[in-house]
Amino acid sequence: MKKVAYIEDIETWKAGFQFHVPITVRFSETDMFGHMNNTTPFVYFEEARIEYMKYLELFSVKQAKPDTIPVVGDLQCDFHRQVFFDDALKVYVKANHVGSTSYDLHYLGVNEKEEVCFTGRGRIVHVNPADGRPAPLAENVRERLIASSTVDI
Repeated sequence: MKKVAYIEDIETWKAGFQFHVPITVRFSETDMFGHMNNTTPFVYFEEARIEYMKYLELFSVKQAKPDTIPVVGDLQCDFHRQVFFDDALKVYVKANHVGSTSYDLHYLGVNEKEEVCFTGRGRIVHVNPADGRPAPLAENVRERLIASSTVDI
């Protein structure tokens, strides 16, 4: 696997993931060669991120007027192996760094052979919905994210 800036040691990094969502590559996510479109992992990251937040009880569509809302500050993907129509993937997500107003999430996509297909990272910033400015993370949010990033598989 090629070296990426946000991964020091791939085996240690991979061992830190505990949460994943299963994904099957749909026909509409591929090009005329059946190859996964390069924008598709970002959709998978979103799906994994939302399910991860639900799992940590940090996200509910039924929540009325939250004090802060999570927005994507940046997002990147590195491709390591080709993915094709109907491939069964696991897309893992974990909190990597938790700050005062934001946190980094890391992503890992593996195929049925557990081969790394793509990796990614992104910064989630909590903002005040009234003015759009960064706002401190609620203490329960910080605690759950920190706890989830230190749990062994």
